[in-house]
Amino acid sequence: MQENPYPETAGTVTGGVRVLLRLEGLAVLLIAAAIYSETHLSWLAFAILFFAPDLSFLGYLAGPRIGATAYNIAHNLFFPIAILIVSYFLEANYIVLAVTLTWVAHIGFDRALGYGLKYEAGFGFTHLGLIGKAKRPPELDLS
Repeated sequence: MQENPYPETAGTVTGGVRVLLRLEGLAVLLIAAAIYSETHLSWLAFAILFFAPDLSFLGYLAGPRIGATAYNIAHNLFFPIAILIVSYFLEANYIVLAVTLTWVAHIGFDRALGYGLKYEAGFGFTHLGLIGKAKRPPELDLS
């Protein structure tokens, strides 16, 4: 058996499990969008806010460790679901619900495309597998 050239990715998923996790992401996206539609708020606002979590990419300007941390904070479901639960009990207005549902939809979209939570090895090292330049074996990296 060949040794993993990327030990940082030992915990990544492959095969059928990866497909299931991506389908799960698609389901999260579709459910969040369906619930958003019930708020009767602007789809233009949804479109504008949809990519707001990607501002966490700016963390990579401070290095891969801070970048991965910032990305993972903005791209895990714990925070938006916690906000949804708290806002339900506090009977928050539809704006909080809409922003949070847009955030959840974005996370589902990213997961459906295969963009998982990041390892500190670099942006291309995710729990759903390698993406971008990280997919290429080191001997083929011509950059």
